[in-house]
Amino acid sequence: MTALLGLVKLPTPYFDYHALAPEMVLTGSLVLMLIVELVVDETKKYLVGTVAGLGLLGAMIPIVTLALEGHHNRVMFGGAYVVDPFALVLKALFILSGYVVLLISTTYIEEGDYYEGEFSFLLVAAILGMVVMASARDLITIFVALELLSIPGYLLAGWRKRDVKSNEAMMKYYLLGVLSAAVMLYGMSLIYGFTGSTLLTDIGAATRGSVGAKPIVTLGIFFVLVGFAFKISAVPFHFWAPDTYEGAPTPVTAFLSVASKAAGFVAIMELVFVGFYGRADVWAPLFWILAALTMTVGNLVALRQTNIVRMLAYSSIAQAGYMLVPLAVAGDHLTGRTANKALSAIIVYLLIYAAMNLGAFAVVIAVARKTGSGEIRSFGGLFTYAPGLTLLMTIFLFSLAGIPPLGGWFAKLEIIESIGASGTPAAWVLGGILAANTAVALYYYANVAREMWMRPVPDGGDATRVRVPMPVQLALVLTSATTLVIGVFPNLFAHLGDLASLTHALGV
Repeated sequence: MTALLGLVKLPTPYFDYHALAPEMVLTGSLVLMLIVELVVDETKKYLVGTVAGLGLLGAMIPIVTLALEGHHNRVMFGGAYVVDPFALVLKALFILSGYVVLLISTTYIEEGDYYEGEFSFLLVAAILGMVVMASARDLITIFVALELLSIPGYLLAGWRKRDVKSNEAMMKYYLLGVLSAAVMLYGMSLIYGFTGSTLLTDIGAATRGSVGAKPIVTLGIFFVLVGFAFKISAVPFHFWAPDTYEGAPTPVTAFLSVASKAAGFVAIMELVFVGFYGRADVWAPLFWILAALTMTVGNLVALRQTNIVRMLAYSSIAQAGYMLVPLAVAGDHLTGRTANKALSAIIVYLLIYAAMNLGAFAVVIAVARKTGSGEIRSFGGLFTYAPGLTLLMTIFLFSLAGIPPLGGWFAKLEIIESIGASGTPAAWVLGGILAANTAVALYYYANVAREMWMRPVPDGGDATRVRVPMPVQLALVLTSATTLVIGVFPNLFAHLGDLASLTHALGV
């Protein structure tokens, strides 16, 4: 037996420790957090959150050093794991978004019925899953990364253990998440069965040939994309999102609406532009329908909301619809220019969306901490006693609406340019739907601004000054500065979108 094994040359896994450093730092931070949680007493549990914050910032260091090395793609594990500009930009997005969430969660941990160690640990574990997702180029790796980010998310959604709404939020998120994972896994098994590989590059080559024309492969592609449609809360797979966002702690809602949604889009981009690009006849019409439904239903239902968190939840659904538009038109003509423009538009939108949405949730947390209410009417007269928060919330809301010179206008412009790069009648019709929905969204965003600037303080309301904790102040500075800088100097972030192109890295 030994002699036989000696004749077999087993492949040696390729490890690039510099490229894997962000994942290693996050994993080491998780281990250290467990140790700190075990050895410190109850009065020093804040140290676990401190380790989490330092770990996230530490993971940014190798991302920066890898970016400074240039456009060198590091391919490991036979092509299943790739560290390229696309992965680096999105890893930075996930880590920085997680750091902002950690900052705005401080007041909840200090004043609520929470356990700081477990909260921080689950947050960092979910971020690790997202970081892995950014480099995954294999069906198995994608699925493992998805579960690594989803399971902590289920627990975080139900973090208010004695709150019925929080428990309901967790159960809805968990049950629909498991269902979507099962549908996705079944689709992956069909694709693997007919292509003989789990590598996206191999699947891409197979789907361009005769294998891709088989109906069962079409069904597999459909199931996989539908599974991720649940993750990004695309209509009609969005039913879990509003109740989950309202029932979960507000920092968790911010995290799920930004980082978790972004991870879903990252997986869809990897699957579509590497694995399924040759079958645009399958995924392009699907994304067209999903985009039109998602932005329309999200905005129309948001009009009726009286709770600020539910309004932002439906706004988040509508924003997902906007981000689906470039995917809907990316397959037109199957040209590299169309695909590159679509990818750049999605990535730039994700970067800008993260800043403005997290900023809006940070203001909601600061105000609700004082008023004890999440109703939009509780923001009445906010300008009279918190002019700074009023100005910041106005910036974030009008940025979400796409009003110049705030960052959101450039995100919308990138989507319009992707429609122009396609130039087909179907693309322009979708562009018209996008324009109509942008006008609808402006109405309910402006309604909140009207409450803050023009309405009086509600009867019985407290008009004393709002005390904003230092970590939340830092989060507001980071998010508002990013939103304003992107709006004034958009070319800086457009360059990031170009660097992150999967099509450049993989030659699609």
